[in-house]
Amino acid sequence: MAKVQLCNVVVLDNPSPFQNPFQFELTFECIEELKEDLEWKMIYVGSAESEEHDQILDTIYVGPIPEGKHMFVFQTYPPDVSKIPVADALGVTVVLLTCAYRGQEFVRVGYFINNEYTEPELKENPPAQPQFDKVVRSILASEPRVSRFKINWDDTETNRQPEGSVMSANNEVGFSEDSQSAMEVM
Repeated sequence: MAKVQLCNVVVLDNPSPFQNPFQFELTFECIEELKEDLEWKMIYVGSAESEEHDQILDTIYVGPIPEGKHMFVFQTYPPDVSKIPVADALGVTVVLLTCAYRGQEFVRVGYFINNEYTEPELKENPPAQPQFDKVVRSILASEPRVSRFKINWDDTETNRQPEGSVMSANNEVGFSEDSQSAMEVM
């Protein structure tokens, strides 16, 4: 059984100018004390064609963690635009939040993002080089994709195995949306 359950993720400052920081309020519950850190990562997918354009925006370590419910805001700078292919700068992409314990990822939450110009002239005639100062990032907060993995929470050897397929807001896991663009894992 997982010792940490992700309870809630709220997308803050959404929609937002592309160059604003990403901000997620994360709430998780620890069912027993963890002596080692949880490793949280935020990853921006720069291109659907290749992982080489993915950017780890930030990694934070939280711990040791006492039993109970905990909340923090994970905020990080936007991606480095020089590493995003011009053809993939606008349109749909993904941001991922992952959490690992002892190097073993046990939960991944993905959100679709739509990057677009808001000015009609730029929408109709986009410049050859994206003008990121005029791009707005909209995260589809109401439909997160969650994957959970079984891991070894103790010191014994085991293999990481998915607990199930990718889950959406409409499946049996029991996600619900609230007025703050949140997802709740029950």
